[in-house]
Amino acid sequence: MQKKRQIISSKLVFFSFTIIPLALYSFFYVYSVVTGIRYSFSDWDGISPDYQFIGLENYRKLVHNPAFWRSLKTTLVYTILLVIGVIVLALILALSLNSLKRFRGFIKSFFFVPAMIGAVTIALIWDQMFLRVLPYIGELLRIPWLSASFLGNVKTALPAVVFVNIWQAVAMPTLIFLSGLQVIPDEQYESAMLDGATTFQKFRYLTFPYILPTVTVNLVLIIKAGFTTFDYSYALTGGGPVRATEVIGIMIYNDAFQNMKFSMANAEACVLFIIIAVFSVIQIKLTSRGGVNT
Repeated sequence: MQKKRQIISSKLVFFSFTIIPLALYSFFYVYSVVTGIRYSFSDWDGISPDYQFIGLENYRKLVHNPAFWRSLKTTLVYTILLVIGVIVLALILALSLNSLKRFRGFIKSFFFVPAMIGAVTIALIWDQMFLRVLPYIGELLRIPWLSASFLGNVKTALPAVVFVNIWQAVAMPTLIFLSGLQVIPDEQYESAMLDGATTFQKFRYLTFPYILPTVTVNLVLIIKAGFTTFDYSYALTGGGPVRATEVIGIMIYNDAFQNMKFSMANAEACVLFIIIAVFSVIQIKLTSRGGVNT
């Protein structure tokens, strides 16, 4: 009897920790994705109970839509700037933190504060910084290029939005890099010093191979964040000025909830999904070679 109860108990635990989460994931994620793909081949407006399947018509319209290619180009530039900014800054911060012997935990917490603030809150804070604080400082110091809001200029709006995203997103990659740096044995650095290796040679031939797996993880996360960005551009500029910051996420939102082209928005989302998958596979293939397994 006791054995039978143990078997039933173990089955209940298995059911609770595997079947229920799997069912929830299938319903809220897999079903949503499959349904979205199905709607991308239809003319559904998001409200009407009836719709018709129109095959590849939505995708044909996308190919011939200049606004789609412009938003895709803006998203690609946004992602490249975000990847470069976050990777370089996170690596510098991680190397600096790794060399510290005291107050490392306090400084790590300090850098992690922006990551705990919501994106919209951060966007509102930086909107006031760009709109009031920086122009005031520019006028006070008589610096012409600082006296106008960066968000109102076609040339500076996108870099300004990316800067805010970098400021918020750099914390987690820094911690991932730091975890990779802390597994490198001190003996290897001591051997390199005895061999007369320079700082660059130690980084190139010792540090970098060890942190290459963390580079792979960070790149996947940042590339995905760049291509799926929406909140910063929408909260700071709404896609303006003159659509200079209209990333693909804003275009999908506008088509789905303002233009009532729900099926077209699903087609744009499917194209974006394929682009992210291709970039991720290529990036993993390129960065998975030459690392050190720890």
